Amino acid sequence: MMGIKERNFRPLPNLSLEELVPQDNFYRHLEKTLDLSFVRELVNDCYAAGGRPSVDPVVFFKLQIVLFFEGLRSERQLMTVVADRLSIRWYLGYDLTEPLPDHSSLTRIRDRYGLETFRRFFEELVEMCAEAGLVWGEELYFDATKIDANASLESIVPRFSVEQHLQKLFEEQEDPQDADGVVSGADGKSMEHLPASNEETLKARNATQSNWISRAGRQQREVKGVWYRRTADLLVSKTDPDASPMKRKGADHSHLGYQAHCVVDGGKSRIILGVLVAPFEVTENKPMLDLLWRTAFRCKVRPHQVTGDSAYGTVENIAATEKMGIHAYLALKGAGQGRPFFGKDEFTYDAERDLYLCPAGESLRRHSAHAARRVVKYRADAGICEACSLKAKCTSSRKGREVLRYFDEEYVDRVKAYRGTFPYEKALRKRRVWVEPLFAEAKDWHGLRRFRLRGLEKVNAEALLIAAGQNVKRLVAARKRGPKSWAQVAALRIPARTTRHPSDHITSHCRLSCHRWGRFSTGCQSFTLLTELPSK
Repeated sequence: MMGIKERNFRPLPNLSLEELVPQDNFYRHLEKTLDLSFVRELVNDCYAAGGRPSVDPVVFFKLQIVLFFEGLRSERQLMTVVADRLSIRWYLGYDLTEPLPDHSSLTRIRDRYGLETFRRFFEELVEMCAEAGLVWGEELYFDATKIDANASLESIVPRFSVEQHLQKLFEEQEDPQDADGVVSGADGKSMEHLPASNEETLKARNATQSNWISRAGRQQREVKGVWYRRTADLLVSKTDPDASPMKRKGADHSHLGYQAHCVVDGGKSRIILGVLVAPFEVTENKPMLDLLWRTAFRCKVRPHQVTGDSAYGTVENIAATEKMGIHAYLALKGAGQGRPFFGKDEFTYDAERDLYLCPAGESLRRHSAHAARRVVKYRADAGICEACSLKAKCTSSRKGREVLRYFDEEYVDRVKAYRGTFPYEKALRKRRVWVEPLFAEAKDWHGLRRFRLRGLEKVNAEALLIAAGQNVKRLVAARKRGPKSWAQVAALRIPARTTRHPSDHITSHCRLSCHRWGRFSTGCQSFTLLTELPSK
């Protein structure tokens, strides 16, 4: 006899959600190992003292972590999954009969917090990884990846037409003037009392904030090249104005997209220490120094070396890092390699006499200097070049062969001397397999192949949350598998975020252990008294 299942649901008396979620559930372990109570202090300024209670900031950031681990693409889809999953309800702290936040509230909360809150949230998690001994800090690796924007190439229009349209809209609006003809602002204050663009104090304050991170990777349109024009200066997308056209290798057409710049620690855990999303038109070498200084300051690390591909090997980046005592293990491109003549590497610089020696042994002496471009021109005698048998391979100019040298190029020569050494070659080999797997993980498993949000501030927040989720995976895994040594017992213990009172006996023991395991030396001294230590 065939049975027929009847749908008959009865109330479940005296049943708690705590009993329905298995003890070995992932979100139970996540709740046990990751404390997000610090976010309330981060967003305290975003709320008024009175009024209707809002969604708990801890719940909001827990929802963002769930969005990361579940691989979802929207807040609406997220809340649908949360309503279905008992384990996620338990993780958020909502009972079976308790109403969940609306998906539209999450969007408004994200806009209210702003990019700076998400960056501080990411940096707090990096600090947790450092306290857990997962951040080495001796080596930093830089790389960038292309990410498609949430906009179609068909939305591109000429930039001047958009600017004229906006200017026309503002011209049609009537000026809000009072009876005396004084223009007033939205708050009722006179516009005459607002700071003007020519005030020295305003200029000084704005000058201190001129870096890629404070601008959220935004391009400076007023800075234009002498010999070229950027495509993004002529075209703009109506859907996502911050995205710029990009073309992938081997592709037959362009896309609108961004470029995510990342700083990755050289330790075994590969913790992401810094993230910045910029339009694709911003080359990889531009934000490197800002990311390096912020990472060193916020993460309290002093790296011995930085490594990147040839896109980062500019004179400015090399000189700045070498002046700070950091080895710049950056790949270099040979100048003039694409031309049929001798490249710059074929010429030898004599620092004592301040001249270049060409392949034929003749001298190229200092001819002129350009202070704005920070470059010195060296030129050979025209008569010597005309009589040289190698002129066909060297130059076609009647004035003689010229070689340009930057003001700080002695640091580039220092990097050239690194070539062939074991640390330099090892760093370049390690770079090939260090950052790219993190990009592949974010794109294949966590939806970073295409941004779901639009605008520089929002895509930066999205990239920061994905990078934070990747760090959380490594932090949770490190605390789950347990320590392998006495140093890790000290390093992997969850620290109390209150006043710290180290014990002399425990501190001395941890220092001895950290001396043997140098990787954990930075994290051991920042922990409170250990109450339990495993027996030998």
